[in-house]
Amino acid sequence: MVKIVIFFKRKPGMSVEAFQEHWRSIHAGIISRLPGIRRYVQNATLASGYRKGEPAFDAVAESSFDDTQAMKALARTPEYARVLADEPNFIDAASMGSIITDEHVIKDAPAPREGVKSIDFVTHRADLPVKEFFHYWRDVHGPLCRALPEVRRYVQSHTRPSIYESGRVPAYDGVAMSWYDSTQALKEAAGTPGFAALRADVEKFVDRSRSPFVLTTERVVLG
Repeated sequence: MVKIVIFFKRKPGMSVEAFQEHWRSIHAGIISRLPGIRRYVQNATLASGYRKGEPAFDAVAESSFDDTQAMKALARTPEYARVLADEPNFIDAASMGSIITDEHVIKDAPAPREGVKSIDFVTHRADLPVKEFFHYWRDVHGPLCRALPEVRRYVQSHTRPSIYESGRVPAYDGVAMSWYDSTQALKEAAGTPGFAALRADVEKFVDRSRSPFVLTTERVVLG
């Protein structure tokens, strides 16, 4: 399975509420009819994320397919044409980006039904080779996250090697997704020694200045 992670903002002049309503009630149905799609998840930025200004993204979508060939085959379908036709109705095209990833489930536990999902976009430090970065992220940092009881579920989505092999630079090197019981639980966890150690470890392999995050609510539409 491969997963494409797509992130974007609402079109200029559109309210957050109208944007989210269109995404949930109209666009979700269009995406769900794509041939070959196995799973589709919508992650909407929490209302609290707008209190101090605009968040990095209004929405993060996850679409999973059997392989990259299944994704490429979409380009010739009328279903995908309908997706493209609907996007200008609510998305700011200039803000839109995506990465094709391989998913690594580090802590395999049920996501809290009414929980909060932190989505952290990850960019490696420039002085760290990409292969070393991925190894450290999964095999050293991953277990630190798994050990924290406040983290209910933890998944890393690594940008696929093919983009680096082609000489291109991805928008991000991957996405970390962690689930908590509530925003209050996350706030309380942030003050613990375990989270202090986690933040210190992040500095060893992540360029924090190019690694935004959003707090979201998750809606599994398909899969």
